[in-house]
Amino acid sequence: MKKLFDLFFAFAKLGAMTFGGGLTMLPLLEREIVEKRGWATEEEMLDYYAIGQCTPGIIAVNTATFIGYKQAGALGGIFATAGMVFPSLVIITVLAAFLSNFADIPAVVKAFAGIRICVCALMTNVIIRLFKTCVIDAWTMALYIGVFALSLLLGISPIVFVLLAAAVGISVKTLCAKKELEDEQR
Repeated sequence: MKKLFDLFFAFAKLGAMTFGGGLTMLPLLEREIVEKRGWATEEEMLDYYAIGQCTPGIIAVNTATFIGYKQAGALGGIFATAGMVFPSLVIITVLAAFLSNFADIPAVVKAFAGIRICVCALMTNVIIRLFKTCVIDAWTMALYIGVFALSLLLGISPIVFVLLAAAVGISVKTLCAKKELEDEQR
């Protein structure tokens, strides 16, 4: 039971710090989960981010569910997820009750303009960190450029890109493993 409450409160703390959405909190997740608590490795976090991005829902909530499940099974996933969404649920409920009364105040409008820029900067930071970790060689760079260019040019679902990238990853890694085996046999 202690582990379940640890999961709830760890993710509730993270959930309370989530300003700007799930992507902006990835560095916080990494710091808390990998560095402080040791509940996952950096490589596992990247896998959770990738899977979390491919599944319905918010990446931070999905990641919390994966980590909770890893730590304490299905109940761990439920407690971690509940912890992640609880602060937002409370804050959004309170804001919704009052926001319509304050939305037209010039100071509030100006504050939101600044907050949007801050969120953009935080998301850019996450993207740069993910890029440095994931784009590590020529084939990953080629895949990155290809997906980026096609996503700008085509109006197709991101799921198509994810599935195609998975197929490319399987193919390339299989060919690389085959080549390494052939090189060892020589």
